[in-house]
Amino acid sequence: MKNIFAFIFISFYFNISLLNASESINLDEAIEILKSQNLEIKSAQFEIEAALQDAKATSASHYGKLDFIQDFARSDDAGNVFGFKLSSREADFGDFGADEFMSNSAACQGGDMAACSRLYTDPPENLNNPEARNYFQSKLKYEVPLFTGFKISSYEDIMNSVTKLKKLEKSQVINEKIYETRKSFYDMALLEDSIANLSVILKNIETLEDMTKEMIDVGYAKKVDLLEVKAKKGNVERLISQMNANKELLYHYISFLLNQKVTSIQTPSFEMHMPSISNSDIINNNLDIQKANTGLAIQKRMVDVSESSYYPMVGAFAEIATADNTFLGDADDHKSYTIGARLTWNIFNGGADSANVEKSRLEYLKTKTQVALANNGIALKIDEIRTEIKSYEKDIESLRKELLLADEIYKNYEARYKEKLVSMSDVIIKQSEQIQKILQLQETINKRNKRIFALEKLANGEK
Repeated sequence: MKNIFAFIFISFYFNISLLNASESINLDEAIEILKSQNLEIKSAQFEIEAALQDAKATSASHYGKLDFIQDFARSDDAGNVFGFKLSSREADFGDFGADEFMSNSAACQGGDMAACSRLYTDPPENLNNPEARNYFQSKLKYEVPLFTGFKISSYEDIMNSVTKLKKLEKSQVINEKIYETRKSFYDMALLEDSIANLSVILKNIETLEDMTKEMIDVGYAKKVDLLEVKAKKGNVERLISQMNANKELLYHYISFLLNQKVTSIQTPSFEMHMPSISNSDIINNNLDIQKANTGLAIQKRMVDVSESSYYPMVGAFAEIATADNTFLGDADDHKSYTIGARLTWNIFNGGADSANVEKSRLEYLKTKTQVALANNGIALKIDEIRTEIKSYEKDIESLRKELLLADEIYKNYEARYKEKLVSMSDVIIKQSEQIQKILQLQETINKRNKRIFALEKLANGEK
């Protein structure tokens, strides 16, 4: 029974998936799917989460660290054995050879001069040759930095800036993928418009083909005229076939971007509108500029990190421990504590600190120069793109007029062919010019669209 329900659920889900995949989506819907499903965008989000964890790890340094340390040792070394006993508060005078001392002292008092000499010359057997002893020490140790010359706070700011940088990189990935998706939709619209225009021409050729056959039947045309028409018809069919293949490739690419199968889309108008955004707004929104400014902030804090070596470092620590020759044996009786603080201040290291500070400052100045260069470079690129768009717009206006003229000339030559005033070769030449103008117009509109996309891309997707 469970298997039956599972099969029904899988079949239902599969049918729904096919239904969704076959639905025609518009550009806005595609962009929303892109933001949630694109694999590169997901990867960029993981980068942000990793950077956030690095920032948390840096902030954690303020709170110090607490370690539990468990030591186990066994030794018959005299120093170790005595130290073990002393650590576990079990050392006694017997460890110093008190029994031997008392024995020699009594003999000395009885007149044994050799015993008097051994009181201070014989090494104590228990102290120098102890039996091997086990040692278990359990310790909790807490260390906390009190002052680090602003190094930790500087690293905190750096890691926060790195996180911001990762977010900007994700925005850049999103911007790039939206750019590619929008371009694919407009390319599809342009292809469909070109196919429609070529289809009209194909119908005209088919009409011309039928007319030529009729004229051959009545002796007003030659077979070579029909061959020319058929050759041109094959040429147009080949162009339409190539464009349909390009449409299929675009569907594959859109599916890749959205990370799901897409078989139908609602195309926008194939010609884009010029975005109404000023140069200053583009520069302010530009992600490369924002990334450069964030990198500049990181370099500024790196100067602070370098300068922290001029300050003393102050830290505190506290520990509690217990030790015995068995694990946690008489732990309460053998416990101990230690608290303290340490100040470390490097007075002289051959000028290395000042060299590192100067290097950091130079890196900061270099980055500052690069930011200014990036601003100027973006401004130059904006001016270049706007100039190219204006040039393409003039070309499009001219090509449209030329296409209208080519259409009229073809119609004129077709009518004149019926009257045997021109040859079929002349008609075919004029039709070739007509097709050439269509392809030139398509190519120029596509180039204009690309430059508008590039302008929007610089403006962080603003339209």
